[in-house]
Amino acid sequence: MREKHLFTSESVSEGHPDKIADQISDAILDALLAKDPDARVACETSVTTGLVLVFGEISTKAYVDIQKVVRDTIKRIGYCDGRYGFDGDSCAVIVALDEQSPDIAQGVDEALEERNGNTDPFDQIAPVIRA
Repeated sequence: MREKHLFTSESVSEGHPDKIADQISDAILDALLAKDPDARVACETSVTTGLVLVFGEISTKAYVDIQKVVRDTIKRIGYCDGRYGFDGDSCAVIVALDEQSPDIAQGVDEALEERNGNTDPFDQIAPVIRA
């Protein structure tokens, strides 16, 4: 007899807060990597009516105006009028990004596989290819 499995997934449409949050996080990553190809970014974004919260840990030598990246991304998506209940000019943006913890950095820099010489191409950080 075949065992039954339940498969679930989430699908959200354009304009859903999850989609907006993903685009903001991606824009922050892109902005940091453009200035520092060696940046490490663990950035999460949460969006609700009138509020964007950006949080996580980063390690970079570059400066990026995160507030500007957030607001520009929201406006590029099309939220540029307060009548929508959310817009890039008037929403609150809270940035709570900390420096990457030394423990995480050590785990990346000095992983057991690297120390033992057991790495494969998938363990390596991919180089940035510039067009």
